[in-house]
Amino acid sequence: MFSGLDATILARFQFAFTVSFHIIFPAFSIGLASYLAVLEGLWLRTGKEVYLRLFKFWVKIFALAFAMGVVSGIVMSYQFGTNWSVFSDKTGPILGPLMAYEVLTAFFLEAGFLGVMLFGMGRVSRPLHFAATLMVAVGTLLSATWILSVNSWMHTPAGYSINDAGQFVPEDWLAIVFNPSFPYRLLHMVLAAYLTTAFVVGAVGAFHLLRDRWNREARTMFSMAMWMAAIVAPLQVVAGDMHGLNTLEHQPAKVAAMEGHFETQEGAPLILFGLPDMEDEETTHRIEIPKLGSYILTHHWDGEVPGLKEFAPEDRPNAEIVFWTFRAMVGIGFLMVAMGLVSLWLRWRGRLYDTRAFHRAALAMGPSGFLAVLFGWVTTEVGRQPWTVHGLLRTSDSIAPVGAPAVGASLLAFIIVYFIIFGIGTWYILKLMSRGPEKDEDSDAAEAPIRSAGTTPAAGLAPDEMIEKPLEGGS
Repeated sequence: MFSGLDATILARFQFAFTVSFHIIFPAFSIGLASYLAVLEGLWLRTGKEVYLRLFKFWVKIFALAFAMGVVSGIVMSYQFGTNWSVFSDKTGPILGPLMAYEVLTAFFLEAGFLGVMLFGMGRVSRPLHFAATLMVAVGTLLSATWILSVNSWMHTPAGYSINDAGQFVPEDWLAIVFNPSFPYRLLHMVLAAYLTTAFVVGAVGAFHLLRDRWNREARTMFSMAMWMAAIVAPLQVVAGDMHGLNTLEHQPAKVAAMEGHFETQEGAPLILFGLPDMEDEETTHRIEIPKLGSYILTHHWDGEVPGLKEFAPEDRPNAEIVFWTFRAMVGIGFLMVAMGLVSLWLRWRGRLYDTRAFHRAALAMGPSGFLAVLFGWVTTEVGRQPWTVHGLLRTSDSIAPVGAPAVGASLLAFIIVYFIIFGIGTWYILKLMSRGPEKDEDSDAAEAPIRSAGTTPAAGLAPDEMIEKPLEGGS
């Protein structure tokens, strides 16, 4: 069945498939762990039960997402030995210790306090439980730090030498960990994780607001999510710009593919849309803005932007893929910025909880963070090709001596098992989200005066404050 296919292509597709499933769970759990810490902190500081109910609601979802992230991550590590043994041998002296540091610090920290966070409420003191929640949040961020250091080193290798066996060996661990692209990629990824979580939380809040616009938990979720979107989405644009400048310096071929430029030019246009053709070495049917490409990439109107023809054909990333995934990621990012700005305007007008069209838009934007992460990952990794270690180790030289039928059979098994297991897990998470936080009789009684009064609470107040301070003249 797979004998006529290239083993390298199949192995790449298998890793891409498994990592695509894996990356969405850490992207969600990183932001959700921090959100849980904020919720518990607000509950301890204010004593308002709405925050506790939201914590108990989201901690169940976090547990499921965290578990699926761990399981999918374990599977990926085996592929280094089965499909990419040459890569593992060449880079093991550097990447092996970094991966071990992630386990010994981040994973042990998460695993050590996860049980207390999930099952300790009411069994340990409140400060101890809050400390456990904080440690889980710190652990998720620390895990992202080590993994991004590993991946960034593959893009911008530093602090190494090559021994007689052709292995990369460490010379300067600080240079390895804090390689040139690491700070930018870490910031970009962490902000992406926070935005991913914000839009999921916002979508769940919007879903329940569409059912009942007086739902206290839905109002709190939605308000917090929109604050995060309004603040973090513009910051992500700035972080992306900084990351782009760094990529232009260290991986110019990737930037050329992202921008669809085949000719090096000064005052390069920004190609909004077009059809890159790797064989004809041109981008046809272009819609472009003169000189804007140079200004974005170099911050000078006449700055020089490299073209793919500057690089040997065998060293060029596939612009036909990278060009479009980059635009999809950027397009979603600007939609997030727009959602944040509209939410500020609606909040100022006191209509944040009453504008059903905006709630429907927020519901539709629920998966947007996951899509942006996937498009960004494809842009980053396909843009690094044909290298596993940029400029030093080719992908074709990293593959294990395995046949295409063996790789294809395992790929088929992964596809079947992943869609069954993670499909069921995702379905159950969506079911929990549709139910919403559990309510008690006291909260229902507290909402009754607001419902009967027919007033619209101020959009900037927390739910409990809105119950205590209804405004007159609302719809």
